[in-house]
Amino acid sequence: MSLTTEKAVVRREAGKPSIIELPGVRDMDEAVRVLERERPAITAELTSAGSVLVRGLPVQDAAAFGRVRDVLLPQPAAYKEKATPRTDFGGGVFSSTDLPAIQPIRLHNENSYTLDFPGTLLFCCVVAPDKGGATTVGDMREVLELVPEDLRRRFEEHGWLLVRNYSALAGLPWQTSFATESPAEVEAYCAENVIGCEWLDEETLRTRQRRSAIVTHPGTGERVWFNHAAFWSRWSLDEDVRDVLLETYGEEGLPFETFVGDGTPLTREEADALNDAYSRATRRETYQVGDLLMVDNILNAHGREAFEGDRKILVAMGDPVPLADCAPTAPPATGASQDGAVR
Repeated sequence: MSLTTEKAVVRREAGKPSIIELPGVRDMDEAVRVLERERPAITAELTSAGSVLVRGLPVQDAAAFGRVRDVLLPQPAAYKEKATPRTDFGGGVFSSTDLPAIQPIRLHNENSYTLDFPGTLLFCCVVAPDKGGATTVGDMREVLELVPEDLRRRFEEHGWLLVRNYSALAGLPWQTSFATESPAEVEAYCAENVIGCEWLDEETLRTRQRRSAIVTHPGTGERVWFNHAAFWSRWSLDEDVRDVLLETYGEEGLPFETFVGDGTPLTREEADALNDAYSRATRRETYQVGDLLMVDNILNAHGREAFEGDRKILVAMGDPVPLADCAPTAPPATGASQDGAVR
């Protein structure tokens, strides 16, 4: 279905994010004026659909992206507790996750494990891949309904638990994730942000944090599935990768591992059920150069297809939201008992 107005064309098609076409924009000065004019309509579509792709603008580099970012995301949000490699272009503009092209990235809500997180994400395509490479999106209102009832009830009551092991060999070192060289600063951050932490040796850090798996959007009042429980489950890894990591680091040494918030491990069948729910909710649109994709980070999760050829996607984060404003069903906790066991 499409809706045509004097200002824009809004297209809503099954299997795709909403698309707003802004034809005839000649240069970046005009692009800024058009976005300022159309921002209320874009925001309204974003609030309804959870994601919206804006097409037809001549955005071709980080400087141009910064200009449209300032219009659409005037309130920046920090990227905390970094978990994946990114290129920092300065001014709050990053590359999307710098992982190999052959590796798809599952749907996830950005920073679902922090006590405050970006409310809105903005992606921009400056180099479109030859094949694949879409930033996929999925409605977390739909996923919440698709999660099996008994599993949903357990996560609602207990939340989800994330255990991270920081290493220079797998994942990211703690110095990168926490943006400091000081163990004392890491410990202070963890204490302030309800994260249990322990040093296994001078360079090896393990953290535990329990967060709510279901939250309520503070603007729309809708409940959503909001976590990385399936994303970082061992059962979501490629089997060969999982075997190598377990052989190298042991049962407790995986870079990321997730549990139900009471410390109960996820079974393969439970992780499969969650990933099936994400798969059924996935939407995608092939990128064109200049495309902007806005994602409500609570209503929608996002991911990435594998791709061929060059691909350059820029991203900015904005509209920070405290977890406390989202009616969490389980309070934040360190996820560790006094004896250090996962609880």
